[in-house]
Amino acid sequence: MFTCPKCQCEYGYDDGMAYHCPECGHMWTDLSLEEAKVRDSVGNELQDGDDVVLIMDLKMGSTTLKRGMKAKQIRLIEEVDGHDLEARMDGVGRVYLKSEVVKKA
Repeated sequence: MFTCPKCQCEYGYDDGMAYHCPECGHMWTDLSLEEAKVRDSVGNELQDGDDVVLIMDLKMGSTTLKRGMKAKQIRLIEEVDGHDLEARMDGVGRVYLKSEVVKKA
């Protein structure tokens, strides 16, 4: 049995070419699972709850987020204007970030 990456159903099955979920109808392959992983600027896989550090200054309205600032408890999200992470930063609050401008702390 294979766990569906979309709905977490435990009854996924292999037809020899791909995996299928009988509950939600999602179809996936090992390659699609590898491509779906979110990686930081140096290639480390990011998970929900990780802490990351900015690798460059980011202009955000009248505020500038400086290189080296730590973003805590990231959450992987569906892309929002190219941003694939949501994180909490001290003094700023919740922000959206792109995974290519951070590295795992």
